[in-house]
Amino acid sequence: MNQRTALVTGANSGFGRLTAEAFAADGWRVYATMRNTTTKNAQAAADLRKAGISVVELDVTDDASVDAAAKTILAEAGALDVLVNNAGTGHFGFTEAFTPSAVEAQFATNVVGPLRVNRAFLPAMRDRKSGLVVYVSSIVGRVAIPFSGVYTASKWALEALAEVSSYELAPFGVDVAIVEPGAYPTDIFSKVFGPDDSARVAAYSGLATLEQQLSEGLSASANERDPQEVADAIVRLANAPAGERPLRTPVPSNPAVDAINAATAPIQRDLILGLGFESLLSKVAV
Repeated sequence: MNQRTALVTGANSGFGRLTAEAFAADGWRVYATMRNTTTKNAQAAADLRKAGISVVELDVTDDASVDAAAKTILAEAGALDVLVNNAGTGHFGFTEAFTPSAVEAQFATNVVGPLRVNRAFLPAMRDRKSGLVVYVSSIVGRVAIPFSGVYTASKWALEALAEVSSYELAPFGVDVAIVEPGAYPTDIFSKVFGPDDSARVAAYSGLATLEQQLSEGLSASANERDPQEVADAIVRLANAPAGERPLRTPVPSNPAVDAINAATAPIQRDLILGLGFESLLSKVAV
């Protein structure tokens, strides 16, 4: 039996690294991609290589970087079986206090980045008529939490792109799965980008206590969980039968997100049917 191949973006730490390692432990051929493989992330790259994982330089915000990585990987492995769009950053704080350029930077990584990576690897999947694209979103891809407007907007946009692509890729035998993690103790809390307009931040000083309470609450909740749960959920989706994978998987199960997903799935399905696009639902499990 041919060894299955998975690619994970943003694999230097957090969910990405754990997912790459989980795939390798399950017997997959794994490509772990990241930026700065010879500088800041050199140790992470070395550790992954020791685990038998191929490390490839890839910056999701750069066309040339993505194209070069795809050329290398596709020449070695051919079409991917699974593509995990994990790379992302987090901008948190008072929404008005982010300048347009800061918002554009958030979307460049979290939304345009996965689109750029998809364009490099989807043609081979479509030609082979099989594969799975996983998007690592967040529970805030489905709910709105104060003081996370810029990050939340990027995840809502990511989920829209993912769901629409699930319909468009279904006729080609390519599945789409959205994983929606809650708060976990990963590096995202140490790499948060705050607002870049200090004058606007000062205008919201009366809400600073509420923002701090939310941050502390999320951190406390995160510390009670094991991020390995997210990696394991992604590998389970990869191993599930094609055409039977759920479109959305909250990790862990979240009452609010579960309720939204359950309520909107039949509405969305009826909308697609009403448009006469029944054929696009054939491989989309809601």
